[in-house]
This record gives sequence, structure tokens and C-alpha cells, in this order.
Amino acid sequence: MNRRRLLLTAAAATAAPPALAARPAPRLSIKTFAELKTPLPLPYGEAADAVVDRARTQARRQGKRLLIDLGGNWCPDCRILAATMALPELDRFMKAHFVTVMVDVGRFDRNLQIPARYGVTSRLPGVPALMVIDPKSDRLLNPGNFSALSNARGMSPQALADWIAGWAA
Repeated sequence: MNRRRLLLTAAAATAAPPALAARPAPRLSIKTFAELKTPLPLPYGEAADAVVDRARTQARRQGKRLLIDLGGNWCPDCRILAATMALPELDRFMKAHFVTVMVDVGRFDRNLQIPARYGVTSRLPGVPALMVIDPKSDRLLNPGNFSALSNARGMSPQALADWIAGWAA
């Protein structure tokens, strides 16, 4: 298991968003996750299909990308990512470029029809898993890269923001 965590950490550190990323991330007001407000949020709800469908419709209508955040409230990396995305400067950026929906996958045993809808039928390699969807074609834009933030604690807040910004519409 330690080897797997090490490999995920290395992958996250080198996981670059698409080369054609045209949107620079906002500069975050924090340098470390220790500066996040506590307690960290518990952002994941159990509803999935209808919520994702509504979010996709909204993203298509607004010309934004759909960002499906697969995770669980038990996961420290998921909660750190959610708290980082809630920082005012990143929250504004997110709302300008994405419609985001948080989907609880439990301990990899709940709402797995959501990743399956986008061709991910094997066990998720880790959470959080961010699936970037083109709402017009309903196509997964980051098929080999959706678990890049599964070791969010091993990154800096700015690196998280930069990765997300690389997928902005």
C-alpha cells in the first residue's frame, strides 16, 4: 500500500493539465494547507444521478465545463481539496469556469454509476477524483488524469489551483 501511495504522489506531482491550458489560476492567499479554516468541510452528498444531470445542463447552458468531484467525507485529501476550492479567490475562478458537483463514492462502493457513465468501470485509483466533462458532448476530457489530486496533501494549495485551472473552459 505504501508503494501505491508513493506512486500516486509521484503521479500527482507530475500530473500536468493539458498543454493548451489558457487560463492562469488565481494566486491563492495561503501557502500551506495548515492555513485552511477548520474544521474542514464535509462536502459530499449521497445524491448523484439527478444532481449530475442538472449540473451538466447548467454547464452546457452557461458555456462552462462540468467538474465532477468524486470523493468521500472520510478522505482527508478530499476535504483539503474542498476547503481549497472554497477559498474566495479560487471559488470565484471555479464559478466562472466550471459547474461543480460533489459526488460521494463512499469507500469506493457508492454512486459508481457516475464514473461508469464516462467509461471508468474499474476501481477508482484514488480520491478525490476530478472528472472534467465537456457538457456538449458529455465526454470525459481527462480520462488518464482524473485521480491526479488523490494525494492533495502532497501538493501545495497553489499546485491544486494550477491543476484545476488547466482544465478551465
